[in-house]
Amino acid sequence: MRISTIQAFNNGVSGLQRNYADVTRTQEQISTGNRVLTPADDPVASVRLLQLEQQQSVLGQYNENLVAADSSLTQEEVTLNSVNTILQQVRELAVQAGNGALSKEDRESIAAELGEREEELFALVNTRNARGEYLFSGFQGKTQAFVRDADGFYSYQGDEGQRKLQIASSLQVAISDSGKAIFEDIVNAGRLDGALDLTGAPGSTLSASAPLVQDEVAFGSTPPFPEAGVEIIFGNPDANSYEVFEIGAPAPAPVLASGSLDDDPDTSDQLVFRGVSILFDGTAVGGESLQVTVDPTRQKQGILDTIATLRRTLEDPASTEAQIRDSVAVGLTNLDNGMVNVDSVRGEIGARRNVIDTTLTDNEDVALVNKGIQADLRELDYPEALSRLSFQSIILEASQQSYVKIASLNLFSKM
Repeated sequence: MRISTIQAFNNGVSGLQRNYADVTRTQEQISTGNRVLTPADDPVASVRLLQLEQQQSVLGQYNENLVAADSSLTQEEVTLNSVNTILQQVRELAVQAGNGALSKEDRESIAAELGEREEELFALVNTRNARGEYLFSGFQGKTQAFVRDADGFYSYQGDEGQRKLQIASSLQVAISDSGKAIFEDIVNAGRLDGALDLTGAPGSTLSASAPLVQDEVAFGSTPPFPEAGVEIIFGNPDANSYEVFEIGAPAPAPVLASGSLDDDPDTSDQLVFRGVSILFDGTAVGGESLQVTVDPTRQKQGILDTIATLRRTLEDPASTEAQIRDSVAVGLTNLDNGMVNVDSVRGEIGARRNVIDTTLTDNEDVALVNKGIQADLRELDYPEALSRLSFQSIILEASQQSYVKIASLNLFSKM
């Protein structure tokens, strides 16, 4: 076998370079603490590490979304807490206004305070977030949620959308609520009309309050309040007795309810039928009739309009005691309905924040597991690496010594 001088040199140099590269790679692994420095070191582990790094990046984005979502919901919750406090104060003022012993000046004072609470509430429902967007405008963040017209009535200018953020691969959470759903879509207790007919009862002093839906469950349960309304007729079997019939029912119309009023003309008598309450004053002589119908245009009334209506009634010097009583009754019931609605949204916000907390914990757990897997795939086994470095160093030294000896050989030195 013939080995040329240049071939011997090349083989020796290649061996030295290869052994030196092995030592250098092991030293770099030890210095960095990583077993996989390039995909060539472990192709399968490199692919898995890349996938884990991508997942960690996605989890990081989700965590940022979770923080942003919690911040937005916290601001909304704080705002609704303030709204609830104002509604409680307004309700207390409404109860005071219902005191029949108050003078006109007392009610004007209550109306003035109601006006202050109304302005405060108007500012709260138009709250902005840190980005300058209106909190309760739905998707229309740059549009003021509520505006007030020249007559003092309020209207909602946003939409019914809910902004959402992605907080997990298949989970989104709503970070806002529509002002219409919270403050406008409030069931109106005063959505009924009452028309008292005394033409068939000469000498009657009977009067009736505005019909009030005081029990929504009874109003809509089985059997519900008739859609066409009811007619209350007095005179059977005596003047103070009444019977309730459904308007438009085929003859002979069945009696839905019956009862009688007290004989004392100085006290009010309450009639309650399927969740609807009516107060009667005066004395019946028989032949009176009262038709109670549902007004489809007044099914809902916003909280701000409820407060404004009560305030205007108290401010108006022409308001009678009966009008004030009816306005207070409707206002109190609508305020209660509004507070129930606000509390419901607050409960939903609490549930969403619980989801955020749980998801954040889950993401942290997944990130911790991923880091453990990454450590197993990437990190170096130091005892094995040090042992390998020692072995590779011996090989490198041996190759260096053998190269020196081989390189010094030639035919002329043996002559």
